[in-house]
Amino acid sequence: MIDPGERPLTPGSEVAVRSMATAEKPKAGLEDTVATSSAICYLDGDRGVLAYCGYDIHDLARNATFEEVCYLLWHRRLPTRAELGDLQSALVESRALPEPIQRLMRSLPVGAVASSEGRRGGPGLNMDLLRTLTSALGHYDRDADDHSPAANARKAIRLTSQIASIVATLGRMESGGGPLEPDPVLGHAANFLYMLTGNRPSGLATRAFDVALILHADHELNASTFAARVAAATLTDIHSAIVAAIGTLKGPLHGGANADVMRLLLEIGKDAAPDKAEAVVRAKLAKKEKIPGFGHRVYHTEDPRATHLREMSRDLGKRAGETIWFEMSQRIESLVKAEKQLNANVDFYSASTYHSLGISVDLFTPIFAVSRISGWTAHVLEQYANNRLIRPRADYIGPSYPQRYVPLEQR
Repeated sequence: MIDPGERPLTPGSEVAVRSMATAEKPKAGLEDTVATSSAICYLDGDRGVLAYCGYDIHDLARNATFEEVCYLLWHRRLPTRAELGDLQSALVESRALPEPIQRLMRSLPVGAVASSEGRRGGPGLNMDLLRTLTSALGHYDRDADDHSPAANARKAIRLTSQIASIVATLGRMESGGGPLEPDPVLGHAANFLYMLTGNRPSGLATRAFDVALILHADHELNASTFAARVAAATLTDIHSAIVAAIGTLKGPLHGGANADVMRLLLEIGKDAAPDKAEAVVRAKLAKKEKIPGFGHRVYHTEDPRATHLREMSRDLGKRAGETIWFEMSQRIESLVKAEKQLNANVDFYSASTYHSLGISVDLFTPIFAVSRISGWTAHVLEQYANNRLIRPRADYIGPSYPQRYVPLEQR
């Protein structure tokens, strides 16, 4: 292990990953381990604080737009009106997918694909498609061979727009609808919902989705962001780094918990009596089953993102005249908190929020990428700006050294 005092940490510096604790051996999963320095995201799990570049998430969720947050993550400050206008225009300009990408999308197995094991579909397939299409975008980016800071900044903008267009179009095709051209008049959140559903969303729906994008935009060195930074540290291109992040997000221990929450709610059923939610969850707890959407590796109090998603779930349910999903969620939240002393995390109320917006469960994890692309690209750009290859060391626990080679005939 490297002594923390041996050399200072700088953004992107190569370090033998060191533990914040005094123990010599690293914790499993690198828990509480500092791997780099970053100016992007601040977390305080004991106080339930999440901040982007010093701005509290509650302040941003109440007042900002996703476009403003993108600028903040990329530039470490909020934009002026002119700068925001320029970014909005650049995002609009980048929404339309290159024709080869559209052709590739039509050739891929959207929805479900026959396999030797039957039919395969769902969020895993959608993440496979997003990974493949994002990789293909790199071939058709006009700055593909330019790896300058200015070109990478332009690619970050294009990726943010194009991933949203890909996910919305995948959802549209999965539901049997034809792809829609983006609407240049609409903002990022509204345009996504329009391209997905074919309907121009209400002000409430637009704001709810905009806030959801803000809340999911970044979360320090989570698994997918760390994967992106490790890839970027090799000086691979930005598209490859984002593909690494998407492949990591596909894993069920990272993305997908909100989809599991919605499946639990659907299992209970919207026509069930409210008490059934408690009965189903009690039965699962009795069998030692994990209830999705609770607890967090970082937060020891309420996940600050859950605060806003709870409000949005309630308001959207009232607007739709279907409050049962929110009511069931409240019952489950109260029970799990009482029985397991676990708080709801960002995934728990995002499930009913997305469902109320008419979003398919199979799109929940890809939509995570629609938001997190802003944070992923911010971290990749930060890595490029002060780069050194990330090459940690392992705590060797194998057979003692040296082992004597035994000839084959004597074994």
